[in-house]
Amino acid sequence: MPPAVLDAYQVDYGSADLEEEYLALYGQVQESLRRILLSSGKMAIISGEGMAALWGGLKSGIVAGDRVLAVATGLFGYGISDMARTIGAQVETVGFEFDTVADAGRVEEAIARFRPKMVTMVHCETPSGTLNPVAQVGKLVRRYDVPLFCVDAVSSAAGAELRTDEWNIDLCLVGTQKCLSAPPSLAIVAVSDRSWPIIEQVGYEGYDALLPFRDALEKGVFPHTPYWHGMATLDAACRLVLEEGLEGVWERHKKVAAFCLDGIRELGLELYPKDERFSSPTVTAVKVPDSISWRELDRRLREQGVAVGGNYGPLADRVFRIGHMGSQARESLVRQALDALGEAIGRV
Repeated sequence: MPPAVLDAYQVDYGSADLEEEYLALYGQVQESLRRILLSSGKMAIISGEGMAALWGGLKSGIVAGDRVLAVATGLFGYGISDMARTIGAQVETVGFEFDTVADAGRVEEAIARFRPKMVTMVHCETPSGTLNPVAQVGKLVRRYDVPLFCVDAVSSAAGAELRTDEWNIDLCLVGTQKCLSAPPSLAIVAVSDRSWPIIEQVGYEGYDALLPFRDALEKGVFPHTPYWHGMATLDAACRLVLEEGLEGVWERHKKVAAFCLDGIRELGLELYPKDERFSSPTVTAVKVPDSISWRELDRRLREQGVAVGGNYGPLADRVFRIGHMGSQARESLVRQALDALGEAIGRV
Protein backbone atom coordinates (compact mmCIF):
# COMPACT_ATOMS: atom_id res chain seq x y z
CA MET A 1 0.00 0.00 0.00
CA PRO A 2 1.32 3.48 -0.82
CA PRO A 3 2.38 5.73 2.06
CA ALA A 4 -0.62 8.04 1.53
CA VAL A 5 -2.99 5.10 2.02
CA LEU A 6 -1.14 3.89 5.12
CA ASP A 7 -1.14 7.42 6.53
CA ALA A 8 -4.92 7.66 6.12
CA TYR A 9 -5.31 4.51 8.20
CA GLN A 10 -3.34 5.93 11.13
CA VAL A 11 -5.82 8.73 11.88
CA ASP A 12 -8.12 8.24 14.87
CA TYR A 13 -11.64 8.54 13.47
CA GLY A 14 -14.94 8.81 15.31
CA SER A 15 -18.05 6.64 15.04
CA ALA A 16 -19.06 6.78 11.38
CA ASP A 17 -22.77 6.31 12.00
CA LEU A 18 -22.86 9.42 14.20
CA GLU A 19 -20.62 11.96 12.46
CA GLU A 20 -21.49 14.31 9.60
CA GLU A 21 -17.88 14.15 8.45
CA TYR A 22 -18.34 10.53 7.44
CA LEU A 23 -21.28 11.38 5.18
CA ALA A 24 -19.15 13.98 3.44
CA LEU A 25 -16.35 11.44 3.05
CA TYR A 26 -18.70 8.81 1.61
CA GLY A 27 -20.04 11.30 -0.90
CA GLN A 28 -16.53 12.33 -1.87
CA VAL A 29 -15.42 8.73 -2.38
CA GLN A 30 -18.54 8.00 -4.42
CA GLU A 31 -17.71 10.84 -6.80
CA SER A 32 -14.11 9.62 -7.10
CA LEU A 33 -15.26 6.08 -7.87
CA ARG A 34 -17.65 7.39 -10.51
CA ARG A 35 -14.69 9.02 -12.26
CA ILE A 36 -12.50 5.93 -11.95
CA LEU A 37 -15.18 3.44 -13.03
CA LEU A 38 -16.68 5.87 -15.56
CA SER A 39 -20.06 5.30 -13.99
CA SER A 40 -22.98 7.62 -13.33
CA GLY A 41 -24.54 5.20 -10.86
CA LYS A 42 -24.67 5.17 -7.10
CA MET A 43 -22.03 3.24 -5.20
CA ALA A 44 -22.85 0.61 -2.61
CA ILE A 45 -19.72 0.48 -0.47
CA ILE A 46 -20.02 -2.54 1.81
CA SER A 47 -17.78 -3.36 4.77
CA GLY A 48 -16.11 -6.60 3.73
CA GLU A 49 -13.73 -8.14 1.20
CA GLY A 50 -14.53 -8.19 -2.53
CA MET A 51 -16.63 -11.36 -2.27
CA ALA A 52 -19.25 -9.28 -0.46
CA ALA A 53 -19.73 -7.38 -3.72
CA LEU A 54 -20.16 -10.62 -5.69
CA TRP A 55 -22.71 -12.06 -3.28
CA GLY A 56 -24.47 -8.72 -2.83
CA GLY A 57 -24.83 -8.20 -6.57
CA LEU A 58 -26.23 -11.68 -7.16
CA LYS A 59 -28.59 -11.85 -4.17
CA SER A 60 -29.89 -8.33 -4.79
CA GLY A 61 -30.59 -8.95 -8.47
CA ILE A 62 -31.99 -12.48 -8.75
CA VAL A 63 -34.30 -14.87 -6.91
CA ALA A 64 -34.87 -18.61 -7.17
CA GLY A 65 -36.07 -19.54 -10.64
CA ASP A 66 -34.55 -16.56 -12.45
CA ARG A 67 -32.45 -17.30 -15.51
CA VAL A 68 -28.76 -16.46 -15.27
CA LEU A 69 -26.29 -16.80 -18.13
CA ALA A 70 -22.76 -17.13 -16.76
CA VAL A 71 -19.94 -16.38 -19.18
CA ALA A 72 -17.04 -18.41 -17.77
CA THR A 73 -13.42 -18.49 -18.89
CA GLY A 74 -11.73 -19.35 -15.62
CA LEU A 75 -12.01 -20.15 -11.95
CA PHE A 76 -14.05 -17.12 -10.95
CA GLY A 77 -16.37 -17.18 -13.95
CA TYR A 78 -17.33 -20.77 -13.23
CA GLY A 79 -17.47 -19.93 -9.54
CA ILE A 80 -20.05 -17.20 -10.08
CA SER A 81 -22.25 -19.70 -11.92
CA ASP A 82 -22.06 -21.96 -8.85
CA MET A 83 -22.94 -19.02 -6.59
CA ALA A 84 -26.05 -18.25 -8.67
CA ARG A 85 -27.12 -21.89 -8.41
CA THR A 86 -27.01 -21.74 -4.61
CA ILE A 87 -29.57 -18.93 -4.83
CA GLY A 88 -31.81 -21.26 -6.83
CA ALA A 89 -31.39 -19.61 -10.21
CA GLN A 90 -31.66 -21.51 -13.48
CA VAL A 91 -28.07 -21.19 -14.64
CA GLU A 92 -26.66 -21.81 -18.08
CA THR A 93 -22.89 -21.53 -18.38
CA VAL A 94 -21.23 -20.49 -21.62
CA GLY A 95 -17.91 -22.09 -20.82
CA PHE A 96 -14.49 -21.61 -22.36
CA GLU A 97 -11.03 -23.01 -21.69
CA PHE A 98 -8.99 -21.28 -18.99
CA ASP A 99 -6.30 -20.17 -21.46
CA THR A 100 -8.66 -18.21 -23.69
CA VAL A 101 -11.30 -15.48 -23.47
CA ALA A 102 -15.00 -15.34 -24.23
CA ASP A 103 -16.17 -15.52 -27.83
CA ALA A 104 -18.95 -12.97 -28.42
CA GLY A 105 -20.59 -15.12 -31.09
CA ARG A 106 -21.17 -18.02 -28.72
CA VAL A 107 -22.37 -15.65 -26.02
CA GLU A 108 -24.86 -14.04 -28.41
CA GLU A 109 -26.27 -17.41 -29.42
CA ALA A 110 -26.81 -18.32 -25.78
CA ILE A 111 -28.43 -14.98 -24.91
CA ALA A 112 -30.80 -15.19 -27.89
CA ARG A 113 -31.86 -18.73 -27.00
CA PHE A 114 -31.86 -18.66 -23.18
CA ARG A 115 -33.21 -15.11 -22.63
CA PRO A 116 -31.65 -14.59 -19.19
CA LYS A 117 -32.57 -12.03 -16.58
CA MET A 118 -28.88 -11.57 -15.77
CA VAL A 119 -25.61 -12.12 -17.63
CA THR A 120 -22.51 -12.51 -15.45
CA MET A 121 -18.91 -12.12 -16.55
CA VAL A 122 -15.44 -11.68 -15.06
CA HIS A 123 -13.36 -8.91 -16.60
CA CYS A 124 -9.92 -10.06 -15.44
CA GLU A 125 -9.64 -13.77 -14.63
CA THR A 126 -6.77 -13.40 -12.19
CA PRO A 127 -5.79 -17.11 -11.93
CA SER A 128 -5.49 -17.32 -15.74
CA GLY A 129 -4.07 -13.85 -16.35
CA THR A 130 -6.69 -13.12 -19.02
CA LEU A 131 -8.83 -10.09 -19.83
CA ASN A 132 -12.31 -10.72 -21.22
CA PRO A 133 -14.10 -8.61 -23.90
CA VAL A 134 -16.69 -7.09 -21.60
CA ALA A 135 -17.47 -4.24 -24.00
CA GLN A 136 -18.56 -6.70 -26.72
CA VAL A 137 -20.84 -8.62 -24.37
CA GLY A 138 -22.25 -5.37 -23.02
CA LYS A 139 -23.48 -4.50 -26.50
CA LEU A 140 -25.23 -7.87 -26.73
CA VAL A 141 -26.87 -7.36 -23.34
CA ARG A 142 -28.56 -4.20 -24.58
CA ARG A 143 -29.34 -5.59 -28.04
CA TYR A 144 -31.31 -8.44 -26.47
CA ASP A 145 -32.80 -6.38 -23.63
CA VAL A 146 -31.21 -8.42 -20.83
CA PRO A 147 -32.30 -6.67 -17.59
CA LEU A 148 -28.96 -6.98 -15.74
CA PHE A 149 -25.30 -7.24 -16.72
CA CYS A 150 -23.17 -8.14 -13.68
CA VAL A 151 -19.38 -7.83 -14.10
CA ASP A 152 -16.64 -8.83 -11.68
CA ALA A 153 -14.01 -6.11 -12.11
CA VAL A 154 -12.24 -6.80 -8.82
CA SER A 155 -8.76 -7.14 -10.34
CA SER A 156 -9.18 -4.84 -13.32
CA ALA A 157 -10.78 -1.63 -12.01
CA ALA A 158 -8.16 1.16 -11.90
CA GLY A 159 -5.70 -1.04 -13.80
CA ALA A 160 -7.31 -1.89 -17.13
CA GLU A 161 -9.66 0.08 -19.35
CA LEU A 162 -13.12 -0.18 -17.81
CA ARG A 163 -16.09 1.93 -18.95
CA THR A 164 -19.05 0.98 -16.80
CA ASP A 165 -21.75 3.12 -18.43
CA GLU A 166 -20.49 2.85 -22.00
CA TRP A 167 -20.19 -0.95 -21.73
CA ASN A 168 -23.73 -1.22 -20.29
CA ILE A 169 -22.60 -2.74 -16.97
CA ASP A 170 -25.42 -2.64 -14.45
CA LEU A 171 -23.62 -4.10 -11.44
CA CYS A 172 -19.87 -3.43 -11.52
CA LEU A 173 -18.20 -5.35 -8.70
CA VAL A 174 -14.92 -4.02 -7.28
CA GLY A 175 -12.59 -4.77 -4.37
CA THR A 176 -10.24 -2.32 -2.71
CA GLN A 177 -7.16 -4.56 -2.35
CA LYS A 178 -6.21 -5.04 -6.01
CA CYS A 179 -5.42 -2.14 -8.38
CA LEU A 180 -6.56 0.46 -5.83
CA SER A 181 -3.83 -0.78 -3.44
CA ALA A 182 -5.93 -0.27 -0.31
CA PRO A 183 -6.67 -2.73 2.51
CA PRO A 184 -9.04 -5.64 1.72
CA SER A 185 -11.75 -4.06 3.83
CA LEU A 186 -14.44 -2.75 1.46
CA ALA A 187 -16.47 -4.16 -1.41
CA ILE A 188 -17.88 -1.78 -4.02
CA VAL A 189 -20.83 -2.18 -6.37
CA ALA A 190 -21.48 0.54 -8.96
CA VAL A 191 -25.23 0.25 -9.52
CA SER A 192 -26.87 1.54 -12.71
CA ASP A 193 -30.06 3.57 -12.44
CA ARG A 194 -32.03 0.94 -14.31
CA SER A 195 -31.03 -1.72 -11.75
CA TRP A 196 -32.78 -0.17 -8.76
CA PRO A 197 -36.38 -1.15 -9.67
CA ILE A 198 -35.23 -4.76 -10.06
CA ILE A 199 -33.30 -4.64 -6.79
CA GLU A 200 -36.35 -3.18 -5.04
CA GLN A 201 -38.58 -5.91 -6.46
CA VAL A 202 -36.17 -8.65 -5.32
CA GLY A 203 -36.10 -7.07 -1.86
CA TYR A 204 -33.08 -8.94 -0.52
CA GLU A 205 -32.39 -7.91 3.10
CA GLY A 206 -29.09 -9.61 4.03
CA TYR A 207 -25.90 -7.99 5.28
CA ASP A 208 -24.59 -7.55 1.72
CA ALA A 209 -27.87 -6.21 0.31
CA LEU A 210 -27.58 -3.31 -2.14
CA LEU A 211 -31.00 -1.74 -1.61
CA PRO A 212 -30.18 0.06 1.68
CA PHE A 213 -27.40 1.94 -0.10
CA ARG A 214 -29.75 3.53 -2.63
CA ASP A 215 -30.73 6.31 -0.21
CA ALA A 216 -28.14 5.83 2.53
CA LEU A 217 -26.20 8.99 1.79
CA GLU A 218 -29.30 11.17 1.49
CA LYS A 219 -30.85 9.77 4.67
CA GLY A 220 -27.58 9.53 6.57
CA VAL A 221 -28.43 5.98 7.59
CA PHE A 222 -26.35 2.93 6.65
CA PRO A 223 -27.37 -0.74 7.06
CA HIS A 224 -24.42 -1.47 9.33
CA THR A 225 -21.79 0.57 11.16
CA PRO A 226 -19.53 1.91 8.40
CA TYR A 227 -15.81 1.26 8.49
CA TRP A 228 -14.37 4.77 8.65
CA HIS A 229 -10.73 3.69 8.41
CA GLY A 230 -11.50 1.66 5.31
CA MET A 231 -13.31 4.56 3.68
CA ALA A 232 -10.45 6.92 4.50
CA THR A 233 -7.88 4.62 2.91
CA LEU A 234 -10.13 4.17 -0.13
CA ASP A 235 -10.38 7.94 -0.42
CA ALA A 236 -6.59 8.24 -0.38
CA ALA A 237 -6.25 5.45 -2.95
CA CYS A 238 -8.77 7.08 -5.29
CA ARG A 239 -6.99 10.40 -5.01
CA LEU A 240 -3.74 8.81 -6.16
CA VAL A 241 -5.42 7.33 -9.23
CA LEU A 242 -7.11 10.59 -10.16
CA GLU A 243 -3.97 12.64 -9.58
CA GLU A 244 -2.07 10.41 -12.00
CA GLY A 245 -4.97 10.47 -14.46
CA LEU A 246 -7.11 7.48 -15.34
CA GLU A 247 -5.75 6.98 -18.85
CA GLY A 248 -2.23 7.45 -17.53
CA VAL A 249 -2.86 4.69 -15.00
CA TRP A 250 -4.16 2.37 -17.75
CA GLU A 251 -1.10 3.10 -19.89
CA ARG A 252 1.30 2.48 -16.99
CA HIS A 253 -0.23 -0.95 -16.43
CA LYS A 254 0.01 -1.79 -20.15
CA LYS A 255 3.70 -0.85 -20.28
CA VAL A 256 4.57 -2.81 -17.16
CA ALA A 257 2.65 -5.85 -18.42
CA ALA A 258 4.56 -5.73 -21.72
CA PHE A 259 7.82 -5.45 -19.77
CA CYS A 260 6.89 -8.50 -17.71
CA LEU A 261 5.91 -10.54 -20.78
CA ASP A 262 9.24 -9.72 -22.44
CA GLY A 263 11.11 -10.75 -19.31
CA ILE A 264 9.30 -14.07 -19.08
CA ARG A 265 10.17 -14.84 -22.70
CA GLU A 266 13.82 -13.94 -22.09
CA LEU A 267 13.92 -16.49 -19.29
CA GLY A 268 12.65 -19.15 -21.69
CA LEU A 269 9.46 -19.71 -19.72
CA GLU A 270 6.05 -20.41 -21.23
CA LEU A 271 3.28 -17.86 -20.82
CA TYR A 272 -0.27 -18.78 -19.90
CA PRO A 273 -2.26 -18.11 -22.03
CA LYS A 274 -0.07 -18.62 -25.13
CA ASP A 275 -1.96 -15.94 -27.07
CA GLU A 276 -0.68 -12.70 -25.58
CA ARG A 277 -3.68 -10.79 -26.93
CA PHE A 278 -5.65 -12.36 -24.08
CA SER A 279 -3.21 -11.31 -21.36
CA SER A 280 -4.33 -8.91 -18.65
CA PRO A 281 -2.39 -5.69 -17.97
CA THR A 282 -2.69 -6.33 -14.23
CA VAL A 283 -1.32 -9.88 -13.88
CA THR A 284 0.89 -12.22 -15.88
CA ALA A 285 0.34 -15.98 -15.67
CA VAL A 286 3.29 -18.31 -16.31
CA LYS A 287 3.56 -22.09 -16.55
CA VAL A 288 5.70 -23.74 -13.89
CA PRO A 289 8.71 -25.19 -15.78
CA ASP A 290 9.06 -28.98 -15.93
CA SER A 291 12.49 -28.75 -14.29
CA ILE A 292 11.11 -27.69 -10.89
CA SER A 293 8.00 -28.20 -8.78
CA TRP A 294 5.83 -25.26 -7.80
CA ARG A 295 6.54 -25.90 -4.11
CA GLU A 296 10.29 -25.73 -4.67
CA LEU A 297 10.02 -22.70 -6.96
CA ASP A 298 7.93 -20.87 -4.38
CA ARG A 299 10.45 -21.74 -1.65
CA ARG A 300 13.41 -20.44 -3.66
CA LEU A 301 11.61 -17.20 -4.51
CA ARG A 302 10.64 -16.57 -0.90
CA GLU A 303 14.25 -17.09 0.17
CA GLN A 304 15.00 -14.05 -2.01
CA GLY A 305 12.16 -12.04 -0.49
CA VAL A 306 9.83 -12.41 -3.47
CA ALA A 307 6.30 -13.81 -3.29
CA VAL A 308 4.33 -14.57 -6.45
CA GLY A 309 0.86 -16.04 -6.62
CA GLY A 310 0.22 -19.76 -6.73
CA ASN A 311 -2.99 -21.05 -8.26
CA TYR A 312 -6.20 -22.97 -7.71
CA GLY A 313 -8.29 -25.76 -9.18
CA PRO A 314 -7.00 -27.23 -12.46
CA LEU A 315 -4.17 -24.66 -12.55
CA ALA A 316 -2.82 -25.51 -9.09
CA ASP A 317 0.91 -26.36 -9.14
CA ARG A 318 0.92 -25.79 -12.92
CA VAL A 319 0.62 -22.01 -13.30
CA PHE A 320 1.81 -19.14 -11.12
CA ARG A 321 1.02 -15.42 -11.36
CA ILE A 322 3.10 -12.25 -11.17
CA GLY A 323 0.90 -9.39 -10.04
CA HIS A 324 1.65 -5.94 -11.41
CA MET A 325 -1.34 -3.91 -10.36
CA GLY A 326 -1.82 -0.64 -8.58
CA SER A 327 1.25 0.48 -6.65
CA GLN A 328 3.13 -2.62 -7.83
CA ALA A 329 2.74 -1.78 -11.51
CA ARG A 330 6.33 -0.52 -11.62
CA GLU A 331 9.11 -1.78 -13.89
CA SER A 332 11.62 -1.67 -11.04
CA LEU A 333 9.54 -4.04 -8.91
CA VAL A 334 8.83 -6.39 -11.81
CA ARG A 335 12.53 -6.38 -12.64
CA GLN A 336 13.31 -7.56 -9.10
CA ALA A 337 10.76 -10.35 -9.45
CA LEU A 338 12.15 -11.44 -12.82
CA ASP A 339 15.71 -11.44 -11.49
CA ALA A 340 14.65 -13.58 -8.54
CA LEU A 341 12.75 -15.91 -10.88
CA GLY A 342 15.81 -16.31 -13.10
CA GLU A 343 17.94 -17.13 -10.06
CA ALA A 344 15.35 -19.63 -8.80
CA ILE A 345 15.27 -21.59 -12.04
CA GLY A 346 19.00 -21.26 -12.69
CA ARG A 347 18.75 -19.10 -15.79
CA VAL A 348 20.76 -15.99 -14.93
